[in-house]
Amino acid sequence: MEEQELLLRAKQGCQDAFGHLVAQYEARVFHQALRMVGSPEDASDVTQEVFFKAWRSLPQFQGNSTFATWLYKLTDHAAIDLLRRERKRRGDVTLDHVSLDVPQLSDPTPSPQASLEAKELRDTVAHGLNQLSAEHRQVLVLREINGLSYQQIAQLLHLSVGTVKSRIARARLSLADIVRKSGNLSSSHSSNPTDRR
Repeated sequence: MEEQELLLRAKQGCQDAFGHLVAQYEARVFHQALRMVGSPEDASDVTQEVFFKAWRSLPQFQGNSTFATWLYKLTDHAAIDLLRRERKRRGDVTLDHVSLDVPQLSDPTPSPQASLEAKELRDTVAHGLNQLSAEHRQVLVLREINGLSYQQIAQLLHLSVGTVKSRIARARLSLADIVRKSGNLSSSHSSNPTDRR
């Protein structure tokens, strides 16, 4: 059954159709939430909240964006809400446990030294992300980790594409500066670790 038919049936209250949509998107929503909140437990909470809100709001979904983009938006908002609640409860929330992509090494079984350097780079980038402003961290996670296009991010955050590009450029520069200053940027990673286009 195609997604549009599932959506139509789910909007009419068919729980089975919505269950198929959940099965199709649950992993993506979870991984986006995990990148934002850093904790698998919190990511699970966000995922549940996203699909609860999606089910409740589905009759109002007009299809002005794709269902996937709509879920990204719900996930982003739910994750930010959770981080705000945690910040109020515990003080600053860190992203130290965020799992970030690191350029693949050509050797499928890297040496202990290479593994240690890769881990240090991941930790440094995660720490650097935490030092960025919320708006810069948000666009960088959406672009570099979740792989959204500039247009999708603009639609998701209700910004112009130019504003999105500008924020991402500033976020990359800030993050690269933080990583360089940490002293953990080896010569093999001398380029901006997030500079993918």
